[in-house]
Amino acid sequence: MQHCRTLLHAGVLITQDAQRRIIENGSLAIRQGMVVAVGTREALSAAWQAEQELDLGSMLVLPGLVNAHTHAAMTFLRGLADDMPLMDWLHQRIFPVEARLTPEIVRLGSLLGYAEMLRTGATACMDMYIFEEAVFEAARAAGLRCVGGEAVFAFPSAACAGPEAALKATRALAERCAGEERLSVAVNPHSVYTTTPEILTACRDLAEELGLPLHIHLSETREETELCLRKHGKRPVELCRDLGLLDLPCTLAHVVDVNEEELDMLARHKVVAAHNPSSNMKLGSGVAPLSSMLERGLVVGLGTDGPASNNQLNMFTEMGRAALLHKVAGHDPTLLPAARVLDMATLGGAAALHDARLGSLEPGKVADCVALDLASPNLQPLYNAVSQAVYAATGLETRMTMVGGEILYQDGRFSRFDYDALCREVSDLRSFALRAAGLAE
Repeated sequence: MQHCRTLLHAGVLITQDAQRRIIENGSLAIRQGMVVAVGTREALSAAWQAEQELDLGSMLVLPGLVNAHTHAAMTFLRGLADDMPLMDWLHQRIFPVEARLTPEIVRLGSLLGYAEMLRTGATACMDMYIFEEAVFEAARAAGLRCVGGEAVFAFPSAACAGPEAALKATRALAERCAGEERLSVAVNPHSVYTTTPEILTACRDLAEELGLPLHIHLSETREETELCLRKHGKRPVELCRDLGLLDLPCTLAHVVDVNEEELDMLARHKVVAAHNPSSNMKLGSGVAPLSSMLERGLVVGLGTDGPASNNQLNMFTEMGRAALLHKVAGHDPTLLPAARVLDMATLGGAAALHDARLGSLEPGKVADCVALDLASPNLQPLYNAVSQAVYAATGLETRMTMVGGEILYQDGRFSRFDYDALCREVSDLRSFALRAAGLAE
């Protein structure tokens, strides 16, 4: 008998391994936060002796979903600025409020965002915001995985006097997080329209020096492209290519307004695109050419974007919307099948976070998983587990969320923090946001 910390049993196990195995009456053996064996309950029970057994009955277990692009702290802005074009949304409502932020507001907003992610099956995310040390403090409290870094702008933010200070904060954050198993750092220039070529070059240099990935909003709207052409004589993808950003491990959020030549360029550079269908639809940004990306072998993750432009952080909702959006946009019901969408939310997300330990349940991967209650009326009857997860699940069927073999959420309870106390604190942020947006005195 081999020894492990936990044997987890479930009625159905979606592995997302190379064969995309789905195992009925499946089990995971977990040791030191890692998956060490996957198979049938009968086989693993015969081969492994566990300190504890976690029997989830008939539930469906799948890898933890990975949110490839978000601004988790923006929960405190949820519903404050709806039904507006992107640039108006940013400059009239979002930036004025963010100019008055404090680390404590960012910590509370982030913790609420992470509670929502854990409650709806996400175990890791790629984050971009200001006061990112406070974001990481919230991630530590919640227990999920986070890749983040201070957002870099050409102008001052509430956290940093300018781009040099933001890059200095990113360097310090990388030093403090060195050796942390669940937290890591990316260099986060916000976009080409809120920075300059000189700032983007400095971001590239810091990422190269420290061996960090780079994360940027890119080609989100036609207006962004037009601004870039007027200022630099180049489209955003070409500008980033010429500045060497695409030579780095790179995650590009949105990638909506791109042409065929640019898609070829992105595929050659092996960047990862983070697709955000809900945010793109809500802001009227357009439909990303996802089929063309995938045909070229471009790796694509799935993200929620921030809860001020979505307005949720629910990756199950995001999967369903992604699948339906591209079918109607392409007038083809065969586009983006459920299995491809689940790949984006798991393995594609792992690529977006540049973390090969994530995205599947197999030996050598981290024990990050989610359990859905198949007794939920909307999940009955079960013909195809992947289809059920993408088209029928809402995320609220999540009964358990585990990261590194540690249960962080189960049956309405968060193991690491007091959710009721958090809600009381967050309610106080409403009056601050209304005043800061000029909507109240």
